[in-house]
Amino acid sequence: MHRHRPGRRALLAAMLAAPSMARAQAPVTIGVLTDETGPYADSGGAGSVRAAGMAAADFGGSVLGRPVRIIHADHQNKPDIAATIARRWYDVEGVDAIVDLPVTAIGLAVQQLARERGRTVMITAAATADFTTKHCAPTSTHWADDTHALTAGTARAVIEGGGTSWFFITVDHAFGRALQAETTGVVEQAGGRVLGAVRHPIGETDFGSLLLAARQSGAKVVGFASVGGDLVNAIKQAHEFGLAGRNGQTLATFLTFITDIHALGLPVAQGLTYAASFYWDQNDESRAWSRRFFAERRAMPTKNQALIYVSTRHFLNAMRAAGTADALAVNRAMKALPVAYFGRSASIRSDGRVLFDLTLWRVKAPAESHAPWDYLSAVRTIPSSEAFLPVNESASCQSGKDPNE
Repeated sequence: MHRHRPGRRALLAAMLAAPSMARAQAPVTIGVLTDETGPYADSGGAGSVRAAGMAAADFGGSVLGRPVRIIHADHQNKPDIAATIARRWYDVEGVDAIVDLPVTAIGLAVQQLARERGRTVMITAAATADFTTKHCAPTSTHWADDTHALTAGTARAVIEGGGTSWFFITVDHAFGRALQAETTGVVEQAGGRVLGAVRHPIGETDFGSLLLAARQSGAKVVGFASVGGDLVNAIKQAHEFGLAGRNGQTLATFLTFITDIHALGLPVAQGLTYAASFYWDQNDESRAWSRRFFAERRAMPTKNQALIYVSTRHFLNAMRAAGTADALAVNRAMKALPVAYFGRSASIRSDGRVLFDLTLWRVKAPAESHAPWDYLSAVRTIPSSEAFLPVNESASCQSGKDPNE
């Protein structure tokens, strides 16, 4: 009597099905690639990881029958380290999406890998408009208030207040140069002049010579095209230097986070005006979520951390709507679905640019603040049509091919 053995076809079918079955049971993994120890750790870092974790938990912890897993890594503000981590995540660890990405060069490096691998990247921190105007891809979305949006409100408000001559103190990387160029365009279009500029590396600690150059320029406005710890140090030293004040120059900032204002304190930060798409105290929905975040982090969320929460939930919602983990299908669903941005209407354009109105905020004087973290007053709304550049209609946004190749 012969024992029954499965046929070769059945064995082959089982072997072919095994990888797809394993993939179906594997977690949906979202990687938070952030600055955990450097100048952008307060606006991102552990708070970014927590925001992504909150999004996964609030979504229900699973999608398409698979658990959602959040992992994270510190890119140390080095593009080569970021690219190595992202490559391993995509190629070896099966990461479905990468989010956060402060520093333009890092965002561009990971966006290129996502284009090549056909995987999802959601850029919530790096702010250059080049992510959609020059380097769009079908699986890339840009959530941060970009360089054009940041200047659309701040520079115009300062110019309308009489700030017609400018001097820039700019961080020496792609974001800083782009922000200075965007602001220069606004200033010159309004009939103003740029009298000069100096640059500093990431992590600068002594701004003395740069501030002296700004004072000697005679410019009415000193524009700080820097971010994070660099911006905080520069503004603090500007006040110690006597650059601002009743008879001093106007200080203008652009990519400014609520944690920067907290670090500066209202006596130093009061009167700064800047544009942002999120403030924890903007409405009931933002307040409810921010207080949950604060309970764990002991700090109110930055707009980057808020966008990580929003983009992570939107990605999972799109995966559920698409019924698949395929990145192209998920990103098509992301663009088709409305974005839930704490009561603010938002959508994703064909080139990956996330559209929303911004608010021009003014930092309160100490006497105007009535509670901890009560720092900002709304000045006006900046419509998305004013804030963002026109859509990039290049076929590369759908094909994934880099238009610069």
